[in-house]
Amino acid sequence: MASDDVAWRHAVPEDHAGIAEVVDDWWGGRRMADMLPRLFFDHFRDTSFVASAPDGTAVAFVVSFVSPHDPATGYVHFIGVHPGWRGRGLGQAAYEHAFAALSQRGCHRVVAVTSPANAGSQAFHRALGFDVSETVADYDGPGEDRVVLTRGLDAPPSAPS
Repeated sequence: MASDDVAWRHAVPEDHAGIAEVVDDWWGGRRMADMLPRLFFDHFRDTSFVASAPDGTAVAFVVSFVSPHDPATGYVHFIGVHPGWRGRGLGQAAYEHAFAALSQRGCHRVVAVTSPANAGSQAFHRALGFDVSETVADYDGPGEDRVVLTRGLDAPPSAPS
């Protein structure tokens, strides 16, 4: 199935349980559900999206929001694609939905973070036009280093390689 076989829509609170149930499996058993509390589906629906397969199953999602501190900045908190649906452009499509929603709300740049060890994520983000920072020690707490991903919203993303 191609990426155009999915239907994109805004996230709703009812999406949380199903996504929280599978997200750890999507990350190969890593505990990720703790990073995705329901509050994101309750309060950031207008800038968060879910892609459903023809059978209604969620196969991709993105959770983003406008920074309350800096309304010109959008933050992508979480993006996920079902392992069986990867390589079909759903990650890029998720970001494009977030970019459009954040831009409509006055954002001029988008920020996200990933692990310094996650070379695949860093390459994907670079292909989408993100700059990748040096490692920021203890960004998410002691021993939780991250790299910061930053992209302006003025240029369209390139195709991921």
